[in-house]
Amino acid sequence: MIEVFILAFALSMDAFAVSIGIGVKSKKFNKLLALKVAFLFGLFQGAMPLFGYFASIELGGFIESIDHWIAFLLLSLIGGKMLYDSFGENIEDEISNITNKVLLLLAIATSIDAMAAGFTLKLLALNPFVSMIIIGVVTFIFSFVGVYVGTKNGAFLEDKAEKIGGIILIGIGLKILIEHTLM
Repeated sequence: MIEVFILAFALSMDAFAVSIGIGVKSKKFNKLLALKVAFLFGLFQGAMPLFGYFASIELGGFIESIDHWIAFLLLSLIGGKMLYDSFGENIEDEISNITNKVLLLLAIATSIDAMAAGFTLKLLALNPFVSMIIIGVVTFIFSFVGVYVGTKNGAFLEDKAEKIGGIILIGIGLKILIEHTLM
């Protein structure tokens, strides 16, 4: 069960970084905006792993012998992309106007990695519905806090959150690979 909390933490880091960017852009803390960001990011981040989980079940028989390699590759790619992105532009430079449409697009964009990570839920022997709730709640909390931190001049935290999340995802991928190749 600890794996789902670690996974939720790692997956929520890109949403946290984007939330900080939104907070920096809005300059003054707006509780309604923070709740909207947290709700959308938590909803999509929590729901997307189910798509990946169900896809892994459908493909289960075809990929069972290499599923641990696929999980390792997906998590490493997601983690690597997060690490790469952490060295790039700050998110507030990319957000020109914080509209509901922009928030929805950001929620979808930050949750794509959660869908790919959903493939690993079966390998980690995690209940997908409990995992979905935990991932959604953790992301909600981090996103709300991210908006608040961003309004308090927290731009320097964006890249650090993505780096930590990327490293954790790569670590989970390695754990799956080691457990399934050595056992």
